[in-house]
Amino acid sequence: MNRPLVGTLATAVLGAAALVGTAGTAGAATHPGKAPQTDRALAAKAAPQAPVAQKHRTKAVNFAGTVALSNCSGSIVKMPDSQANDPALVMSNGHCLESGMPGAGEVVVDKPSSRSFTVLDAKAGNLGTIKATKIAYATMTDTDVSLYETGSTYAQIEQKYKIKPLELATEHPAKGAAITVVSGYWKKTYSCNVDGFVPTLKEGDWTWKDSVRYTADCKTIGGTSGSPVVDNASGKVAAINNTGNEDGEECTVNNPCEVDENGKVTVHQGINYAQETYGIPKCFGSGNKLDLDKAGCELPKPSAARR
Repeated sequence: MNRPLVGTLATAVLGAAALVGTAGTAGAATHPGKAPQTDRALAAKAAPQAPVAQKHRTKAVNFAGTVALSNCSGSIVKMPDSQANDPALVMSNGHCLESGMPGAGEVVVDKPSSRSFTVLDAKAGNLGTIKATKIAYATMTDTDVSLYETGSTYAQIEQKYKIKPLELATEHPAKGAAITVVSGYWKKTYSCNVDGFVPTLKEGDWTWKDSVRYTADCKTIGGTSGSPVVDNASGKVAAINNTGNEDGEECTVNNPCEVDENGKVTVHQGINYAQETYGIPKCFGSGNKLDLDKAGCELPKPSAARR
């Protein structure tokens, strides 16, 4: 995984992160951009027909809206229907949880949390912090995501820090799309394109579906885990950075492998991946409240058992 410098699957990444660490970032996430990715609801089957990016005028991508965690990267995100006075949500990887990585098949819902997040301005300067009240949702099954509900509203954050949230896209990302991975932990960006989509991505005990494969230019590292993957054309979040194959091994921790519809396994050493986020808004209702029974929601439920 593009592990958090100190978190999930972080042991290996932790060392690397610590050696390179920047002031005040000790204990970053597992390999940034590399994290156990979850299989995204049969989206993989549709991957071959996934949309192809069209050329659009791109929007400037900066650090506004991103946050730094103790061990990973993250972002303040909103759903298309989120309101100014809704409690703000912070998104990162499931493997970046302060309690450690969820097991295969495990889903965390409404768990109290007081985790702090450092809010960054457009140039990656530290503005201050916001604090979580709970983990609204987290899993490493079918995807690798954590969504924290904070004690601040979007309006309060904008008034205090002059920062607006990043919006989650609601459409499947397009092959060839120009993207930027924005790491709040390292205060660094990685630019590349969507190389394609992976029906099933396996890493250790975890399995993710319809994962995004980057072109080789996005050389994410530990600590970039949880970074928002911004579509340069729309300025919206298309995915969340979570893992990459470091050593060329097959399906081991920090060495995810691709499995196609026919079960063929492929390894791409040095290539990194992200998990799509376009389905997440379908699982949240008014007031930014999680509703896993909402029509169209395909996030795994707490009762989900892996076979």
